[in-house]
Amino acid sequence: MINVETKLVLLGTGTPNACPWASGPASAVVVDGHAYLVDFGPGVVRRAAEAYRRGEDALRPDLLDTAFCTHLHTDHTAGFADLIFTPWVLEREKPLGVFGPKGIRNMAQHLLSAYAVDIDFRLHGFERANENGYKVEATEIEPGVIYEDERVTVEAFTVSHGTLESYGYKFTTKDGKTIVISGDTAPLDIVAEKAKNCDILLHEVEYAAGIAAREPKWQKYHREVHTLSTDLAEVAKKAQPKLLVTYHRIYHMNIQDNAIDVEAETRRRSDLILQEIRDAGYTGKVVNGEDLDVFNA
Repeated sequence: MINVETKLVLLGTGTPNACPWASGPASAVVVDGHAYLVDFGPGVVRRAAEAYRRGEDALRPDLLDTAFCTHLHTDHTAGFADLIFTPWVLEREKPLGVFGPKGIRNMAQHLLSAYAVDIDFRLHGFERANENGYKVEATEIEPGVIYEDERVTVEAFTVSHGTLESYGYKFTTKDGKTIVISGDTAPLDIVAEKAKNCDILLHEVEYAAGIAAREPKWQKYHREVHTLSTDLAEVAKKAQPKLLVTYHRIYHMNIQDNAIDVEAETRRRSDLILQEIRDAGYTGKVVNGEDLDVFNA
């Protein structure tokens, strides 16, 4: 069997908070020189351009042509227009293929309608862009294998994020490497099942100690739709990934508070999240993912 290079590149590790050092959720599974995006939060194409500048050739913006969406929350989709149009302006010649929950096709169609003036000018005005790169081929999915090519098979599985239709994704390469991405979810056995002995599990997390300071209604909400560090430890103990990477970290603090050193406080809470995971009994390798981190499978 020929080994192919497989890696996970984090393009955005943030949340709905407008954190200046963590763009909106977006990741790239890179297999044999081709990038498969998962989610497209704010800043996705510029983060990809920076990854390309750092040597990740598959993230050159005009090559971004395949994406998967976990759910339709704005922090995971606000970069959709950017992903449709910016690579086209940079001469992407293929339509963007996107896979996601019900509503993704409607979202794509409305974005194309919203930018109809721009599309018309680029097609018929002075610039004369190509006629395919702005198009979107949107596929609304159900659980199961939803995509396969000569490099990778992608399986979608249902996760729990309130009443919103939400998916996690498992990427399996032709030489058996596996990367699992949780999307936003409460702690679930199905994530542990799909991630069993995987090479990389990328999972959202929230600071367990911080939730106690929130109002009861927010504590209830966060426990139902996100995963506490202590619960992530239980998922990881069942899954036993070779590497557990956290992203979409919810710190339970005001990110927009200039009265404190917010960056220092988020670093402190990030460290405490890792400690909570370890204190809950998980002994495997775990790291906090940051924007533009690269992990080899």
